[in-house]
Amino acid sequence: MSSEPPSPPATLATEIVNTIDESDPEQLRDVASYAEALAEHKEREACLEESSDQEEVKERPDDLSDDVPAEATITIKEINDNRYYYWQWREGEKIRSQYKGPVNPDE
Repeated sequence: MSSEPPSPPATLATEIVNTIDESDPEQLRDVASYAEALAEHKEREACLEESSDQEEVKERPDDLSDDVPAEATITIKEINDNRYYYWQWREGEKIRSQYKGPVNPDE
């Protein structure tokens, strides 16, 4: 590890960089965790919006349970250093999820 602090990305606003620079290590880890979760959420939202814009009817996957809509997509969530598949879909303004199973590391 270098003794020099890392350089912030040029795309970050100065006020964000200043706030981060003033944070203690625990706060920085909380910010990193939150930022990662928020980025995943926004990516899912964009993906769901994009898929809802498509009028193409897709064939229902064989492993999709009856209480999950055909337009559901699979996402991976990491919980306690373990990765799991979840079906996700939109119902109005809400995003719904249903557990599918663990991610097989051999795949």
